Amino acid sequence: MATDRKCTGAQTLARALKQQGVEVVFGIVGIPVVEVAEAIQAEGIRFVSFRNEQSCSYAASAWGYLNQKPGVCLVVSGPGVVHALAGVVNSQVNTWPLVLIGGACETSLEGAGAFQEALQVEMCRPYTKYSARPPTIAQIPATVERAFTYAVAGRPGAAYIDLPADYIQGSVPETELVRAPRFKHTYAQANPADIHEAARILADAQSPLIIVGKGASYARAEEQVRAFVDKYRAPFLPTPMAKGVVPDNHPMNVSSARTNALKGSDVVLLLGARVNWILHFGRRFNPDARIIQVDVCPEEMGVNVSIDVALQGHLPLVLQQLTDAIQGPYTPGPESTPFVMGLFENARTNGAKQVAKYHSDALPMTYHRAFYEIKQRLPADVVLVSEGANTMDIARTVYDFQEPRRRLDCATYANMGVGMGFAVAAQLHYPDSRVVAIVGDSAFGFSAMELETAVRARLPLVVIVINNNGIYFGLDKSEYDELERQGRLPSTALTPDVRYELIAEAVGARGRLVKTPAELGDAVNEALAHNGLTLINCLIAPGGHQKLQFAWMAGK
Repeated sequence: MATDRKCTGAQTLARALKQQGVEVVFGIVGIPVVEVAEAIQAEGIRFVSFRNEQSCSYAASAWGYLNQKPGVCLVVSGPGVVHALAGVVNSQVNTWPLVLIGGACETSLEGAGAFQEALQVEMCRPYTKYSARPPTIAQIPATVERAFTYAVAGRPGAAYIDLPADYIQGSVPETELVRAPRFKHTYAQANPADIHEAARILADAQSPLIIVGKGASYARAEEQVRAFVDKYRAPFLPTPMAKGVVPDNHPMNVSSARTNALKGSDVVLLLGARVNWILHFGRRFNPDARIIQVDVCPEEMGVNVSIDVALQGHLPLVLQQLTDAIQGPYTPGPESTPFVMGLFENARTNGAKQVAKYHSDALPMTYHRAFYEIKQRLPADVVLVSEGANTMDIARTVYDFQEPRRRLDCATYANMGVGMGFAVAAQLHYPDSRVVAIVGDSAFGFSAMELETAVRARLPLVVIVINNNGIYFGLDKSEYDELERQGRLPSTALTPDVRYELIAEAVGARGRLVKTPAELGDAVNEALAHNGLTLINCLIAPGGHQKLQFAWMAGK
């Protein structure tokens, strides 16, 4: 009798990932997952090895957002899983699909003080939609399929798979392996009666506002959102990660009149936008405004504000229903109504103030002058990763996008350290576009060694460190030295003028130090012409002692 061919747990997992359509895995190997990574590579799946588990989990998180299917992250047991929780929580809060696979100690040694032993399934459960260990090696494919299905079903999120060392190294006959199908997206439309009621409210509106959230970007709803905006012709406001779902240069974009738009609207249509801190918990809405909320998650309906109509379903499908249900513009000639004309005038005033900031000749450079020099040189199809406190906050008002999913930032969870992981994932997703990461000096410190990861992966990133010597605000060298002498260095201060570009040179990339607009412009041009990684260390005005305030949470 012929002996059944056997398959190790590592091979079984790798084949299960292949079955689910996985093209790339992000991770860091070590005991006991080295064999897993080797099996993944043997299946033709690219494995990108990082220097820190946080960064590789962030890369997987961004991959899930950009691809509408789970990003996969592989880490070692114990501390590896703990570190990777950063990306798990980021995905769960941002509602992006991710599957984390963590090695674990041998099942026979649990409770005996095994190497890196931890209660990993329990640890991940509060921050995931699904957290499990396969009951047997043979059932690994079924557990993988469940994890992928949970990650994408309904409101997307994170899943965790626990893989003990004896599973990885053990084997079972191939005939015993459970056969599992590939995960599938499932979509639903809204209740037709609710669509009818929403259309009635929209028809009665005098000063409506459309708010486009990053859920619209993830859902690939740009075609339907653009069609609705063009038919209804109401002003719209994109949240930061939704920029480009409708082109920023669309005439009804009122981002520059954000506060007045929120306060003046009598009907608010929320498209995949949660009423959280990014929208001030709804506290800046007109208190008498009628609210229509479109979301895939029923539990999200009515959070922080009372809503008049809840349209639950897949945003492209629901918006097509709504577009079909409305008769046309909410009023004849919407652009000439007092509400819209007032927003346009407010936007022009704020825009003029912004342009004036671009031309400051002060040295060291201001944020706005530095961003302007960069902006003029970026290609139309650039993918921009924005990270930092002031760096990200100011940048969102400077850079325009005409296509969706071309701007990545920390989004809802607002965590620092995502920049390099996001940039690596973005460059893999957009191999024919330039990826430019504009990061604050403090934020860059979380993931600086991933420069080596990008160089090793031959990714031609452009990384621009906006260096103001601190968190929010820094000090120039004389201020720093004096306060250090007095023992009064603020907690936000970093060492002045750190030579971050030398880190790039140390790992085989190009590095440039710039201090003036002309130097910055030349460096950006050279970086974009170079088919390799370049880091530009851009020294700007430190800012000194100022009151800390996050402008996104303040009025505009």
